[in-house]
Amino acid sequence: MSAVHFDFTTLPARDRYKLLVSVVVPRPIALVTTVDAQGRANAAPFSFFNVVSDDPPLLVLGIGGREPRRDGHKDTVRNIGETGEFVVNLVDEPLMEQMNICAIDFPPDVDELAAAGLTPIASARVRPPGLEKSPVRLECRKYMSIPVGPEWRTLLIGEVLAMSVRDGIVSPDTLHVDPDAFSPVGRLHGGGWYLRLTDRMRMDRVTGLDGDASSRA
Repeated sequence: MSAVHFDFTTLPARDRYKLLVSVVVPRPIALVTTVDAQGRANAAPFSFFNVVSDDPPLLVLGIGGREPRRDGHKDTVRNIGETGEFVVNLVDEPLMEQMNICAIDFPPDVDELAAAGLTPIASARVRPPGLEKSPVRLECRKYMSIPVGPEWRTLLIGEVLAMSVRDGIVSPDTLHVDPDAFSPVGRLHGGGWYLRLTDRMRMDRVTGLDGDASSRA
């Protein structure tokens, strides 16, 4: 089978970005809320995001830098550095337009929640609020941050302390998720492309070569 080969050691960073975000899809979206030391709230979306461990329960955010004004860090990184806490609000279709507004590079004195028409809701374990409209809110504290590459890029690892889920999504008895009640959107490649979870398929996990299978759903 023929293939086109790309040497990432020689490609410009922008071309590497275009290729990676176009093939590693779909990516879940974290709409992250934080507060600074004065308690001012911030909300910012990230699609370089996923769960990386269950014990301890950890997730990771890949946060790009900004033009080197102030200290060069995005408000999310700076706020978490000041408070050590943040909330990951998962994004479903009704939240998409407001999430997109939060992607605007607002000045630090602008309230993104107000600009996007989002209502904050108090968290149980951390200082930053969650977003009332989000179907799932993950309250996190900073576990580790790793500076990577140029332009103030950061891998931020957070420990999940608590989760709030909209009624009807998760069974409190079995902890199973109703796929018809929870429909997060995924990020595709550039140009504003996203994905709905409207076409699903199921495949049970094969546990042996004899074909026996069991479900971990």
